Amino acid sequence: MEAHIESSSKKAGVLIEALPYIKKFQGQTFVVKYGGAFMDDPDPELRKRVAQDISLLAAVGINVVVVHGGGKAISRAMANSGLNVEFKNGMRVTDDAAVKIVENVLNKEVNGEICELLKSCHSSPFSIAGNKVFKCRKHFSHDADGNEIDLGYVGQISEVDADIINGILLQGKIPVISPIAIGESDNHAYNTNADVAAAAVAAALKARRLVFLCDIAGLLRNPKDPSTLISTLHVDEVEDLKKQGIIGGGMLPKVDSSVAAIKAGVRRVHFIDGYMPHSLLLEIFTDKGIGTEITTH
Repeated sequence: MEAHIESSSKKAGVLIEALPYIKKFQGQTFVVKYGGAFMDDPDPELRKRVAQDISLLAAVGINVVVVHGGGKAISRAMANSGLNVEFKNGMRVTDDAAVKIVENVLNKEVNGEICELLKSCHSSPFSIAGNKVFKCRKHFSHDADGNEIDLGYVGQISEVDADIINGILLQGKIPVISPIAIGESDNHAYNTNADVAAAAVAAALKARRLVFLCDIAGLLRNPKDPSTLISTLHVDEVEDLKKQGIIGGGMLPKVDSSVAAIKAGVRRVHFIDGYMPHSLLLEIFTDKGIGTEITTH
């Protein structure tokens, strides 16, 4: 009996700690970047927990927008179709045949699965093919000598239709957006970086929070030592950490786009371990949080 009372008291304490945050964030917009890695994880409970967290944010009055990736699913679909999977400077080379597969996988397969997961958690998702809200310019990579590398139909988002997204939020639904964009000059579908797409959405909506669900705890001063987690990072410190090599690799597009989003009016950006049970709730609704936040304060 005493153990039950103690357990119940702890649960009540968690709710009490969360209450001021719930009140503060009601009616505010949060953008959540849902990584494709979670959709590929063999543990269905992991995917379910993430969907539960997103659904709870919406249930307490937060306007949640989900932007997702899907890289591994795209690679599988291309391989199954006999297409060569090629990357240059970490970016997928996307010809006309490939972009059709990318569009189908992201707009239908991955987006549809996320929406079904959210529905199973009693929330109301609304599927948005990214090419309905994103416009882009063709993106070129560069080699070590500065020469342009043509990646095909790979785009850099130049415009976000915030009115469409806000209209869906006003209906009490959760927009779930794929990172496909329409070319400004040719109306062709383009593949874009999902991290950059999420930051562009957050900037366009002037979101209160942008949250990246990652496969690491956050930004670490030493990648091999979890105890070196950087809990809070001022936006002006980012360039120095990049020069030191602390921020690099796959975190670069996340951090660079985060800085741009903050400069556009997003209050804070969070990087959290999506594999930790209910990490999204722990980061948002507790005093200490569990990941890294980038802020202007």
